[in-house]
Amino acid sequence: MNIEANDDVVRIIQNSYFKFSKGQKAIAQFIIEHYDKAAFMTAAKIGQTVDVSESTVVRFATALGFDGYPELQKALQVMIKNKLTTVQRISLEEDQKDSDEFIKKVLKNEITSLKNYQEELDQEQLERAADLIFNAKKIYILGMRVSYTLALYLGFYLDVILDNVKVLNFGSNSLFEQVVRISEDDLFIIISYPRYSKQSLDAVNFVKDKNAKILAITDTESSPFYSMSDIALLGKSNMVSFVDSLVTPMAVINSLIMAVGMREKDDIVQYFDLLEDVWHRYSIYKKPLEEEENN
Repeated sequence: MNIEANDDVVRIIQNSYFKFSKGQKAIAQFIIEHYDKAAFMTAAKIGQTVDVSESTVVRFATALGFDGYPELQKALQVMIKNKLTTVQRISLEEDQKDSDEFIKKVLKNEITSLKNYQEELDQEQLERAADLIFNAKKIYILGMRVSYTLALYLGFYLDVILDNVKVLNFGSNSLFEQVVRISEDDLFIIISYPRYSKQSLDAVNFVKDKNAKILAITDTESSPFYSMSDIALLGKSNMVSFVDSLVTPMAVINSLIMAVGMREKDDIVQYFDLLEDVWHRYSIYKKPLEEEENN
């Protein structure tokens, strides 16, 4: 395919419009006006909608420079993840009349995303990311909006293994005040998925100027954080809903935690031995039923 991942597909279609046949122009007009829905329609469905054959839709995709219709569909999905507002995402779901079928479709999509991550996992890249973590004097983790949940999760487990981890919060201090002392010896981990936060971009630009190392956990090569980072771990997800999917991003983070943890296995065991003693002494967790009966 000769189209870059971050190209705006609608703009490409508009620029090529005069070259198309009558049937292809009908497809082009439909995608331009309804790209949010077209991204999740089969070639046959689009053909049926604009009254052309499925093969015409396939030829339209190749005329744009794609290997086939699935490639065009993927490019549209990447594009809309960056553009759709929450209201538009909800409207996509309103088109699903059968809630049971829609939920099954969502779950199937999640499973597919995890399988794709497993197949595309770059172990060497994961180990390089672990090296950045171990070589850092201090580690800063940032996730905005729903990604803050992921940042807290990653921060919790890295803090079990290391003692130099700080999850950036949104209290009285601005992000810049929390990272103003960051240096070239430190690591900044950014977790960001569409729609990308401007504050996250500003923060990454700030720490980049400080020559700190940057590890990005994001969705695709078209993410603005991909080119800004020293290393990027990708967890691609085709989920487009008013509920942001954390399944694949969580798998990426768990892989990173395990890659780090395997190098410090003995220390982790010792740490949790100490914690178990504290938990037992102060009754942090409810005792098993058989233990309560014996007491």
